[in-house]
Amino acid sequence: MQTDKSKSFPFGRRNYILMLASIGIVAMGFLLMALDTEEFGFGVLGLTIGPITVLLGYVVGFFAIMTKKNIP
Repeated sequence: MQTDKSKSFPFGRRNYILMLASIGIVAMGFLLMALDTEEFGFGVLGLTIGPITVLLGYVVGFFAIMTKKNIP
């Protein structure tokens, strides 16, 4: 049986899971930056850990988009 290309999803299950994980990691990074208690966010959370976490989330999102769909 041949599948119709117009009815298939552009990404596979693994891609969508990685995209959701990416959104969660980015949100966690922004939350870490918001939790910084130093004045104007100049603490370790606001200047180092939070931005690195957000960047990691964007990298995961890039790989979620670029990974090939599992074709059976």
